[in-house]
Amino acid sequence: MDTYNIKDGPKDGKKVFRKLGTCSRTFFHILNREFGHPKALEERAADALAGGIMQKGHQCGMLWGASMAAGAEAYRKCKNQNEAIAVAVNATRKLMVSFSNRELTINCRAITHCDFSSKLSMAKYVFSGRFLHCFNLAEQWAPEAVQSAIEVLTKKEIKSSIEYMSCATEVVKRMGASDEEMIIVAGFAGGLGLSGAACGGLAAAVWMKSLKWCREVEKKSSLTNSYAKETLDMFYEKMDSKILCSDITGVRFKNMDNHTKHIKYGGCKHLIETLAYS
Repeated sequence: MDTYNIKDGPKDGKKVFRKLGTCSRTFFHILNREFGHPKALEERAADALAGGIMQKGHQCGMLWGASMAAGAEAYRKCKNQNEAIAVAVNATRKLMVSFSNRELTINCRAITHCDFSSKLSMAKYVFSGRFLHCFNLAEQWAPEAVQSAIEVLTKKEIKSSIEYMSCATEVVKRMGASDEEMIIVAGFAGGLGLSGAACGGLAAAVWMKSLKWCREVEKKSSLTNSYAKETLDMFYEKMDSKILCSDITGVRFKNMDNHTKHIKYGGCKHLIETLAYS
């Protein structure tokens, strides 16, 4: 990985997207494959994050999937959980810079021009050919995504003795996640890479519920599974339809120290417990 050349990066983004069906699963798979550690079940569960969290139009699924793969690799490469959480978040931030430099946005709806809850909007998305933009984006961004993740993963520069916390990790920890699963979602912190966008704890809970569903239901896509839908519906009800991290917390986190203090001293405690025990 230290000698990664972007020209030698994955060139089959379109093909993988067509085969797997969702942007989130595609990028979780592509980066896992490049790192040499495919995770079929976990990747299938990531379907539920496509279209900006169950097709709600928030952060592009490519970002969720890439962040998860970076988290999985951070788990393997780092000395301990503190270091792994910080590296996963930093890698996610790097991925988001790369992505937004290309698309000028991180949000699915701004990219697709589609409201996936509307049949008319879906029809326009398909018949206008706008869906081709997503396939082309997958092809073009995949090498950059791998490079962005590797740059952080190989130059960690994190003091592993410092405590770091991620809201997403705290949610899935309470849901019974393994150590690896806790780090897979760590980059979701603060609305994905501390961006303040749609809640990272929600996305983590949706993925964990989808993982449970995938263990019970073979082969089918988890895109609209009932377990994740129940979590999303509950979240909207409890949060009075607020979903952006910056709206919920009233904070825009500058760095991991800020985020860690917020979580450590009770910030989002009720939300974390509500998501975990729903």
